[in-house]
Amino acid sequence: MHIRKMFSDYSGMPKEAKYLIYASIMPAIAYGLIFTDISYFLTVIQGLPADFTGLVISTMGISTFVASIFLGMLADVYGRKKMLIVGNLLASIILTVLALTTDPVLLIGAAILEGVSEAAVTASSSALLADKVENEKRTSLFSLYGFVQNLAFALGSFAVPFVIFFELVGFTDKDSHIILYALIAILGALSTLIMLKVSESKKLKSKADETGLLPRKSMNVLLKYVLSGAILAFGAGMVVPLMTLWFNLQYGISDKISATILAVASVLVGFATLVAPLIAKKFGLVKAIVITQLASTLFMFLVPFSPNYALAGFVYGIRALLMNMASPLSQSMIMGLVAEDERGAVSGISGALWRLPNALSTFVGAWLMGIGLLAEPFLIASLLYVASIVLFWYYFRSVKMPEETAQRS
Repeated sequence: MHIRKMFSDYSGMPKEAKYLIYASIMPAIAYGLIFTDISYFLTVIQGLPADFTGLVISTMGISTFVASIFLGMLADVYGRKKMLIVGNLLASIILTVLALTTDPVLLIGAAILEGVSEAAVTASSSALLADKVENEKRTSLFSLYGFVQNLAFALGSFAVPFVIFFELVGFTDKDSHIILYALIAILGALSTLIMLKVSESKKLKSKADETGLLPRKSMNVLLKYVLSGAILAFGAGMVVPLMTLWFNLQYGISDKISATILAVASVLVGFATLVAPLIAKKFGLVKAIVITQLASTLFMFLVPFSPNYALAGFVYGIRALLMNMASPLSQSMIMGLVAEDERGAVSGISGALWRLPNALSTFVGAWLMGIGLLAEPFLIASLLYVASIVLFWYYFRSVKMPEETAQRS
């Protein structure tokens, strides 16, 4: 009964919402490859220092922070669809550049453009999704989108072991990695063709409002949302982008093994997101977010105490499952609370104020791991998670979503 009800929530999605989901698959695979493997690839395959690798990853986040603020506001005026297409094409180019060079200047430049790409996608995708569906279907759509994104992200992680096939036909380990990166970049660029089928949002600001690009009507709820989220992001950044490196330092395993572990975790996360709307309906959107995040924090704390990589991977996978189950719920919540013509700006600003602390803490996490402190990043992250969850509950404990209010009336 519950299973049938769960899947009934996903039926009848508008055609253009489905196009957005289809178009997101290859970019998510590309991002899955980047964020799963880049710490290992640059450090172990390319031979760059761990702290420089941390700097590259941090630069991506700082660039995303700066670009998101402006691109989100501009998307509300000039078009969210255009911004999505630009972001996707840039991601494909940057993936190739990251694979082909060890020049520090070029890598930092590529990291900056990767941040611009990520910002363009973040600023436009959530706003476009929210525009294509009614309030009653919004949480289900974001959960379905999250399911597909996580599976695609997992495919990006699963792609790493495929370098073995290139090695079998005579390519070196390094060249095999480069070929893999380039193939995914090409497929990602081709996904732009699906994006062209999506119509531009009808809920944009008029050109006359260009001087007032800030989301003034939504500012109060936005500030509360980003403050609690920024603390969580700082904690996550200390470990999440560095897991292939951490597995190598802690257990001596290669990215072919650790990337597979992380890919399995992403698959679990994907299926878990399908359950998220049921939890939201039972407890309410805000309580569902708090419950899943608190449970995730416990597993974050336990990861570094695992005696072997298999158990560490399992514990980390449960952590990822619970934390990312809350992600589509959070996205649905903020899109439901803010003004419709300010969704692009809100997506951009909230994404920016997630990525900046996330990026800064990645450098800290990489430095700690580089000097042999392998448990400390997880312990610090757990404390920051708790602080974030408490603050989020304080701000939003009394909030009722439009669809929740409608169901009671």
